[in-house]
Amino acid sequence: MIYGEDQYRKDLNRYIGNIDDQIHSLFKTLEEFSCCILSDFETLQKTVAEAHTIASTYYLQSYLAPFAKEYSSVSLAAQHLSEKRHGGLIVVERRQPVEEYLHNGTPIGAKVSHTLLETIFYPGNPLHDGGTLIREDIIVSAGSILPLTRKTIEGKKLGTRHRAAIGITEKSDAVAIVVSEETGRISFAVDGQLYTIRT
Repeated sequence: MIYGEDQYRKDLNRYIGNIDDQIHSLFKTLEEFSCCILSDFETLQKTVAEAHTIASTYYLQSYLAPFAKEYSSVSLAAQHLSEKRHGGLIVVERRQPVEEYLHNGTPIGAKVSHTLLETIFYPGNPLHDGGTLIREDIIVSAGSILPLTRKTIEGKKLGTRHRAAIGITEKSDAVAIVVSEETGRISFAVDGQLYTIRT
């Protein structure tokens, strides 16, 4: 989804208002001791997750839009990879060059398209396991080995793609989009932090 700032604020305000209402309702129910509040917590958790998805989608767009002319193609490729449970790792260069941190990649030099990105990450393709570098509207290389973070995230087991996404953003100002082949979940890393886009 491509978000305008006004729509983002409107949607997020609605969700935050809904979260506030649900929390007040929980307080009332707790005072009454009349019923179980476990299902209320599940509803609240779902609402917070949906608000988080909206915010993550908007901020990823904000981070990428000035540097990736074909942002919508990158977004569409990530969605298709997610639906098919095909893993992927896309690095979008911003102000700082990142090629010194990428190793053993294959030069591509083609215009960004969602079809080409999906082909690169098709299981069995020799390039699908590595990272793909995008600079402006060009796919520079694919199948690159990226630096892995040594960071651990409490309660999460990070796979190689996720560790590489965090690792490259610890070394540069790049944004890395990662799709999990196990869950189809889309995440992005920036400044060494990992954020979920969609479950």
